[in-house]
Amino acid sequence: MKNAIKIMMMLGFFTFLSTTDIKAQDLGSSYRTAIGAKFYPGGITLKHFVNSSTALEAIGYFYNRGSRLTGLYEFHGNIGGAPGLRWYIGPGAHVAFYNSKFFGGGETVGIDGVVGLDYKFRGAPINISLDWQPSFEFGDYAGFSSGWGGFAVRFTF
Repeated sequence: MKNAIKIMMMLGFFTFLSTTDIKAQDLGSSYRTAIGAKFYPGGITLKHFVNSSTALEAIGYFYNRGSRLTGLYEFHGNIGGAPGLRWYIGPGAHVAFYNSKFFGGGETVGIDGVVGLDYKFRGAPINISLDWQPSFEFGDYAGFSSGWGGFAVRFTF
């Protein structure tokens, strides 16, 4: 897990270095990139806006059944009368690695969806979000899962 944290922090640093001179306000969001923790089941999240209304999010989940890497493409929109609060929705995909005591171990892939709310605190480099990520896995562990998503707290830059 320590290696995964180091990798996510390095990815965040390199993403920060690769950003253009565009300011977050020019993008229509109050931040460009954010990295932090996601709770339930528990993981690391990196979110990066590619333009004013779309963001890419990578999530590395770690839980008692194993680990899961998820990538999401999110469409964001403002909520009138609520500065800093935005809704988002989008598709994604994941790969999961199960421990041997769950389903006999192994790997699986799947598709994801996400719907949620994203809030950036004014004057502070903190972003929070709350979302739901239904998913469907293929292969030996095929099936629908409605229990993904959660609460994220991120540092913005």
